[in-house]
Order: sequence, then C-alpha cells, then structure tokens
Amino acid sequence: MQCADCRMQPKNRCGKEGFDCTGGKIDSSEHQLAENQPWQNLSEELRATHGDSLCRIEEIIEFSKQMGFQKLGLAFCIGLAEEASLAAAVFKRVFTVESVCCKVGGLDKDKHDNLSKIRPDQFEVACNPVAQAKILNRAKTDLNIQLGLCLGHDMLFQKYSEAPVTVLAVKDRVLASNPLGALFSSYWRKRLLERYP
Repeated sequence: MQCADCRMQPKNRCGKEGFDCTGGKIDSSEHQLAENQPWQNLSEELRATHGDSLCRIEEIIEFSKQMGFQKLGLAFCIGLAEEASLAAAVFKRVFTVESVCCKVGGLDKDKHDNLSKIRPDQFEVACNPVAQAKILNRAKTDLNIQLGLCLGHDMLFQKYSEAPVTVLAVKDRVLASNPLGALFSSYWRKRLLERYP
C-alpha cells in the first residue's frame, strides 16, 4: 500500500466512501469482537460529540472517563519533567495518577557494553523504559500515557506495558516535541528532501 502517495484524493474516496483499493481483501471482523468495540465506538463517539474542540489532554480525559478508567500511568522523559508535572496535575483532577520518570532504575552504561555514552570519561545512566512499564504494571494502571520517551525507548515501553498505551507527546529535541513542525515548515521540508534524496 502507498496511501501516502495516493493522487486519487483519498480524503474524498477513503474519507467519504470508505473506498477499498485492495479489492475487498481486508478482513475487518476484529471490530466486531466485544473486546474491541468500546475502543472503536468511543473514538467515533468523541469525534461526533466534540468535533475538533478538544485538545489531546482533554481527549484522553474524556476517553478515559467514558471507558471507566480510574488509574492512569504517566511514563515520561526526565527532560520533560516540568511538563509531566503539569500534565499529572490536570489528570489528577479526575483520576488517580501514577507517574514514572525514565531514569528510575536507570542502567549504568559502564555495565552494559553496547550502550553509547555522551561523555565517555564520565558516569552515565541510561533510561530504563522496561522498568517504567513494570512499575506501572505493578500499580495496575488502566491506561498508560507516554510523554516524550526517546525513540526506541517508547517501543520498549509499549512492548512491556500490560495496560493499553497512548501518546501525549513524542520526543523531538529540535522542534520542542512537535515533530510535525518539520512538515509544516518549508525550510525543514527542503532540508529533509535534500538530506535524504
């Protein structure tokens, strides 16, 4: 599939008609499973009810309330500790919140031969996303929220999280955790296209 390169006006064909250019070879029966219906249905309900009026934090709150979640987990990067504190404060108005920083149970890079160091002559601690997941698993969170975990660490966190995971923001050290900024800026678009011809 190359939907990103489609010139058939996908917003019209797919968005309005549900067009299937695979020739009907998609089995979507999983949507009918009782375990999946609340997720799909509530996502559609929020969009129908609120349109484009909710920010991501509000969407997470409304979704979690309607799913009956009571305890949220917040796994965050130490570089976004201030933002994590603010997000937790908002979520705590409605839910019990467990939060865990990426450096909890941090890995001594000198004891792990393959971990690169920024300053080879100094002691450094690597993030431990597996520990973050295990701590939130132990807390029995209903939903885990990622905030700025490094690329790769985010995947490990998702792999080991027992609760479903959603993303509040992803790490982008250059663009203030807004990776789409590179696509909105003509300068960045030009740079990316030139760098990766």
